[in-house]
Amino acid sequence: MPRLSVIIIAKNEAANIGACLDSLAFADEKIVVDSHSSDGTAEIAAGKGARVVQREFSGFGPQKNFALSLAQGDWVLSIDADERVTPELAASIARAIDDASVDGYALSRLSSFCGREMRHSGWYPDYVLRLFRRGKARFTDDLVHERVVCDGTVARLDEALLHAPVLRLEDALSRMDRYSTSGAKMLAAKGKRVTFMSGISHGLWTFFRTYVLQAGFLDGREGFLLAVANAEGTYYRYMKAWLAQRRRT
Repeated sequence: MPRLSVIIIAKNEAANIGACLDSLAFADEKIVVDSHSSDGTAEIAAGKGARVVQREFSGFGPQKNFALSLAQGDWVLSIDADERVTPELAASIARAIDDASVDGYALSRLSSFCGREMRHSGWYPDYVLRLFRRGKARFTDDLVHERVVCDGTVARLDEALLHAPVLRLEDALSRMDRYSTSGAKMLAAKGKRVTFMSGISHGLWTFFRTYVLQAGFLDGREGFLLAVANAEGTYYRYMKAWLAQRRRT
């Protein structure tokens, strides 16, 4: 039986999936759940030795739970296509899964925005629970911003998981549109009442929190760009929810 399984969900990640899987050479099993990519993602992943399963995208939480159901290892590492495991983190993971007293590990994620590592802006240190004993954890069913819920003891690994979600400003705009749409659906599913002013007030608060309270100004020009992008994403999430509510009335 594999000792460590890695699970990845992907769609049109040809630019990322190869390097991602290369950084996971230490894993015993690699599973990629692909949402019918049109750019060769599945073929690249298969060429790197991953097991590729096709499935229509059903939201981040449900999709990752499906990927988890395919894993056979004693331990599972969930990673995104735009993330990389450094050799130092790989060695730390190998040591960590020998500890019988721990059921899950939160990894310290270091993200970059338009080529700059973001050490502030609420992006670092960004501990994310990604490594866990199979059978001890699952993902929430949220359409976006899903998280792992672990039934057991959780510890931390300090070696950085590298994350490059936004290489260009165009990537930030595309990401903002996708995530705000999913976020609006979540607001609707929760039955939350949204007004026209909700988007404006939440957007302004998001900018202030990112740029001032979370010291985004220390991340230079990119810190300002990120604060604006976060604010816009929040604004459009509420505005999309408001427009959807208005159409139903």
